[in-house]
Amino acid sequence: MTANKLARGVAVAGVGMSKFGVFPDKSSRDLFVEAYQELHSTVEKGLPPKDIEAFYLGNFSADQFEKQGHLAPIVASWIGLSPVASVRMEDACASGSVALRQGILAIASGQYDVVLVGGLEKMTDLPTAAVTDALASAADTMFEIPAGFTFPGFYAAMATAYMEKYQADPDAFLRVGIKNHENGALNEKAQFNQTIKDVMAGKKAKAEQKGLPVPTWESEMDFMRDPKANPMIAWPLRLFDCSPVSDGAAAVLLVSEDLVSKYTDHPIYIAGSGQASDGALAERESLSEVPSAAKAAEQAYTMAGISAADIDFAEVHDCFTIAEIMASEDLGFFPRGEGWKAAMEGKTARLGEHPINTSGGLKAKGHPVGASGVAQVVEVWKQLNSVAGARQLPGELRYALTHNVGGTGQTTVVHIFEKRS
Repeated sequence: MTANKLARGVAVAGVGMSKFGVFPDKSSRDLFVEAYQELHSTVEKGLPPKDIEAFYLGNFSADQFEKQGHLAPIVASWIGLSPVASVRMEDACASGSVALRQGILAIASGQYDVVLVGGLEKMTDLPTAAVTDALASAADTMFEIPAGFTFPGFYAAMATAYMEKYQADPDAFLRVGIKNHENGALNEKAQFNQTIKDVMAGKKAKAEQKGLPVPTWESEMDFMRDPKANPMIAWPLRLFDCSPVSDGAAAVLLVSEDLVSKYTDHPIYIAGSGQASDGALAERESLSEVPSAAKAAEQAYTMAGISAADIDFAEVHDCFTIAEIMASEDLGFFPRGEGWKAAMEGKTARLGEHPINTSGGLKAKGHPVGASGVAQVVEVWKQLNSVAGARQLPGELRYALTHNVGGTGQTTVVHIFEKRS
């Protein structure tokens, strides 16, 4: 990598993902098989397994969630890839995008021509308290966790700081949740395939069936503001501001640009890649932004030779609704303090000026943490190739961006993808 450019072009030749959700009868290996099989179906000219030279797997903590370490070679064996080099990458919720970036750099360096990148997490076998403890290990366990913080608490602190600095209306967070559920309802792989209106109708029908008082919500915002239907988790964040605990897997095939025509006539290309880091949340001068995201985006834009204005749509890390709003500013889509207004005005809706999270995002699609960054690429590939079905964006799309955050921004990875005519 010289002069902020990849030394060798890299393309995405195929993608796949499992259904995201809660699957007590499946192991993480089973889920990855689903993703890998779908990937094969998208590589139109075929993918002989012997062509895959290396496997990079994003996984946060199978050690805690499944009591299984050393996951990458085990999964590689499960799908018949042994003895290829297999590496597990761990950077909290950014693990999938870190694995993707390492795969890109491995091909750009000339070491490999064909690389499989995966993301995987099986979280729901543990009770909620144990999941909370596992996720807490992505924070500063010496100072932050003993002080009583959990991840909803971290992002609530960021939300309150943002509200105070920019006089933001917390209804903006609820609008993000409504939007992402609308998109998730159009995604057959999403954990939540329901709009908020669908959720409301289901709860009314259930109350009527049980002979209980039927709720009188008239609008989605009525429902979202109802403390019984949408309880407060950590003020100002409510239940529907938080991404769920999820199981799922995703896979991406990377191929050197000069060889990709062997596998597909519909590749998308890596235009830019950036990664940056930061310290614990308490060390930052401001809680209303994520500096590592802005830095990673700057690197990716520079490599791609474009600006935020050129991005047609983005998949961003909305582990909590405030995270999407901050990301829209960190990535340069809106000026500082304007992201919440854009959310309120519908500018980030699927048919808005700056579509964000057409997949449903982590909020509705689900957030199996090691898989999330790779699953973002699945949505990008589908949209750029005009195969996203009912949620397909209109018009000619050229550039897309993914943004994946680990912890509270201790790691951020940004990738830019290009569809060439």
